[in-house]
Amino acid sequence: MPYRIGQATPADAEAIVRMHTAAHEECYGHLLPSPFFASRRNSITERVNQRRPFLDSKDPRLVAHDEAGTVVGVANAGPGRDPDRAGIPELYRIYTLSRAHGSGLGAQLIEAAIGDTPTNLWVFEDIPRARAFYQKSGFSPDGAQAVAT
Repeated sequence: MPYRIGQATPADAEAIVRMHTAAHEECYGHLLPSPFFASRRNSITERVNQRRPFLDSKDPRLVAHDEAGTVVGVANAGPGRDPDRAGIPELYRIYTLSRAHGSGLGAQLIEAAIGDTPTNLWVFEDIPRARAFYQKSGFSPDGAQAVAT
């Protein structure tokens, strides 16, 4: 299926937050309790308002639409936030809805967000599908660990 990938704008915030909310539940449903997801769904309006300024950036803030114009993926990258890796860009986020898994969309989003630039990212340890995807995309674990807050 062909996807349209482009730079997101503040006007895309609601569609992106709704897609991201659904993708979180698909990806992390086995790790986090259902009240967490209920809270995420209940805070969509607040999160849309928080997301708008983030999307107003020249850094890659990518949105992928399917043929029907529905948002099915996002990717964001920019300056690294880890002081131990100063100067190395970071892939902040990449999500696709499960219906797009295996379609090549994730690889297209990584290419559009970072190309072949050496980049850091953080991934939950207990998400084998994501870890396999990142390894296939050229990333490798460096041994660093952190507790998600």
